[in-house]
Amino acid sequence: VAIAGRIADSGATLLATRADEATRKALLQGLPEADCNPVSRTVVVSGEAAESPAAAGTVMVIAAGTSDLPVAEEAVVTAEVMGNKVERLYDVGVAGIHRLLADRERIVLASVIVVVAGMEGALPSVVGGLVDVPVVAVPTSVGYGASFGGLAALLGMLNTCASGVTVVNIDNGFGAGVAASKINSIQKRAGKG
Repeated sequence: VAIAGRIADSGATLLATRADEATRKALLQGLPEADCNPVSRTVVVSGEAAESPAAAGTVMVIAAGTSDLPVAEEAVVTAEVMGNKVERLYDVGVAGIHRLLADRERIVLASVIVVVAGMEGALPSVVGGLVDVPVVAVPTSVGYGASFGGLAALLGMLNTCASGVTVVNIDNGFGAGVAASKINSIQKRAGKG
C-alpha cells in the first residue's frame, strides 16, 4: 500500500492487477480515490496527467463465455488505463456463433481485437477469419476435462490457421491489453487510427 501511495502521490496513474479482495480493501483504505473492479481484480488510481487517448481507433475485447470475464475485464481496464477507447462483446463463443455473427458490423470497425476464450480456444480463429485487423488471443484456464488448465486453449490458439492472430500466455489479460494498446498507438502514428 505504501508503494501504491507513493506512485499515486507522484501524479502517475496506478494500475494494480490480480488484486485479491484483501489487497483491494487495503488499497481502498489507503487510497479512497481508487477505482476497484472486483471482476477484473484491478485497482486504478488515475494520476494528475491521466493518459490521453492513445489512438483514435477502438480496441474491442471479445469474450467467449461468462467464465472468461475476469481475464477479459483485466484486458479492458488495462487498455483503458493506457488511453484507449474500448468496446466489449461478451458471451459470443463458438457454441453460440450466431451471437458473434449478429455483431459482425461492430467487430469489423475495431482497430485491434482482443479475443478471450477457454475450452478449446477456437474463438480467435473465427474472429481472425472475419477481420483484417490484428487479433490478440488470450487463452483462459477455464474448461472441462482435458482443458489442462488452459493448455488446450493455448495450443489451439497457437495452431490457428487465421493469419494475424498473436497469442499471449494463459489468463494474461494485462499483457493482451498492453499489446492491443501498443498496436492501436502505432496505427495512430501511421495515420490509420
